[in-house]
Amino acid sequence: MIPRLDAQALVAGDADALAQMRIAVEEVGFATVYNTKFTSARMRFVLAAYRAFFDLPNEVKDRVNMARTGSNRGWGAPQSEQVDPDANPDYKEVFDCGFTLPEGDARAALSVYASNHWPKEPAGFETVIRAYYTQALEVARGILRGIAMSIGSDADFFEDKFDCPMALLRGNYYPPRPDWAGDKDFGIGAHTDYGCLTLLATDGQPGLEVQARDCGDWLPVQAPPGEFIINFGEMLEMWTEGRVVATLHRVKGGAEERISVPLFFNPNVETNVAPLGSSKLIRAGDHLTKRYAETYVHLQGIG
Repeated sequence: MIPRLDAQALVAGDADALAQMRIAVEEVGFATVYNTKFTSARMRFVLAAYRAFFDLPNEVKDRVNMARTGSNRGWGAPQSEQVDPDANPDYKEVFDCGFTLPEGDARAALSVYASNHWPKEPAGFETVIRAYYTQALEVARGILRGIAMSIGSDADFFEDKFDCPMALLRGNYYPPRPDWAGDKDFGIGAHTDYGCLTLLATDGQPGLEVQARDCGDWLPVQAPPGEFIINFGEMLEMWTEGRVVATLHRVKGGAEERISVPLFFNPNVETNVAPLGSSKLIRAGDHLTKRYAETYVHLQGIG
């Protein structure tokens, strides 16, 4: 059973909400979240903006193709990403944007804080997505407080480590599963997320499958617009000495197209994410840069 969490109760430290979060982080690796500032209508508006972009001709989207940026900002064409090395490149399309540092910040030279690559079409796209990004960060920060409390840490443990987060917002477009797709073809192949916390909005269409940790079966997970699916990444699993678990998931694809919007919420680039209490140094930025280079086809072989 995947826990369903009340976001406001979680932030307030409600005992029942924290107990459900503890099950999510320690046993399941996934949960659904409701009662945030995002209504169904608001999320449908954001999803519509992504749909309008993905509906553009490829030659228009190609003007902001991330393959020319040396980073993961802008449009990623089908087969531009391969999350499972044993499968074929993923057949989805994506649009990625990230955190904007204060003017003059030397970290702006790093690829994890690369400049965003906004399209001129559709009209208003940048405004809508920027506004969503800002508010989604606030929701993610509240959930992190709940995670910290649920594992016995101070509520504000993560706060100063996420003030300039390597937070990547993505729009995913999954077309209907192609006729040519075989056993090694996926909208996105089986993987665990690379970072800390993923806050996923969807259009409500089925498609996401999570591998049960006890039996290995693939279980469908859905949430309507206005609610979220959350999961935890390998960086947080490492950082918490395995107290928080990262769980395999995938999108095989079905008869209907699907749009999802994950926010990959990761700490400041210089944060040490080595297991707590160890003497090791593992910089969050180094971990993410390595994993991106292994995944994005246009970055493979760089560095």
